[in-house]
Amino acid sequence: MITLPPHLEVHDDRFRALTHPMSQLERIATGFTWTEGPVWFGDRDALLFSDIPSRRIMMWSQSTGVTLYRGESGFNNGNTRDRQGRLIGCRHGARDVVRTEHDGSLTVLADSFEDKPLNSPNDVVVSSDGTIWFTDPTYGIISDFEGYRATPEQTARNVYRLTAEGTLSVAVGDFTQPNGLCFSPDEKTLYIAESGSSHDESVPSVIRKFSVNQGTLNDQGVFATIDNGLPDGIRCDRAGNLWSSAADGVHCFAPDGALLGKILVPELVSNICFGGYDGHRLFITATTSVYRVFVDTQGAEPWTRGKGQ
Repeated sequence: MITLPPHLEVHDDRFRALTHPMSQLERIATGFTWTEGPVWFGDRDALLFSDIPSRRIMMWSQSTGVTLYRGESGFNNGNTRDRQGRLIGCRHGARDVVRTEHDGSLTVLADSFEDKPLNSPNDVVVSSDGTIWFTDPTYGIISDFEGYRATPEQTARNVYRLTAEGTLSVAVGDFTQPNGLCFSPDEKTLYIAESGSSHDESVPSVIRKFSVNQGTLNDQGVFATIDNGLPDGIRCDRAGNLWSSAADGVHCFAPDGALLGKILVPELVSNICFGGYDGHRLFITATTSVYRVFVDTQGAEPWTRGKGQ
């Protein structure tokens, strides 16, 4: 059997079909404070990502390297795209979810619930019907490092559902600190990371699974447990495997929850996304740097699959 490179750790032989023995873990950008929110823009052949404490969104491309996409980002954290190709971001500073229009202007989509400010929106996904789903832990108001210190006015750390018509409702309300979230390829399942162990060791470091029925979530229990650190950003590939950030790198789980393998990274990983010209690159935001690695799969999100796919 071919020996895999040291950054690949196999726990199940199915992982070998998702990786390649000649792949390299490349550090493509460094020198940041805390990187987060990677999102691929295939029409620009570029990756956008947040440097939260530095209040900026950066852009990386193979041709131009790293450039500034937006200064004074408002402590922007998680990012995604909607089906019209617009950037959707979560800002800790303004405690809102904001959309960047095609002309560069910003539209605030949500900043309060029941007339009280949100905690600090963290990560976000958009389903094919235009509904926006986002998590609202308190990380951006715990200190002045990733936002502005404040007392929470929401009674819980909720996961919210924002319809295309603008109706905001609580989708799940029993997390300690909800974090990353992603859909299965058929959008029948929503996975949500529980990262409450960051400040309370008694909270399990798990990814929970919810079935989706006409916008309503039904709790299906724990999908997977992270054995090193906690889950932050998560993504599904086209086959339904789930890839999660962790303290030692990226963990890959089969649709049945079995740990298939790990991509070991020398920095604490915050988030991930699929992309690249051919859709076969996994981009990894990890503390001060951004990495990429070839994977023999593509993302469930349609804009991550490369040009013309």
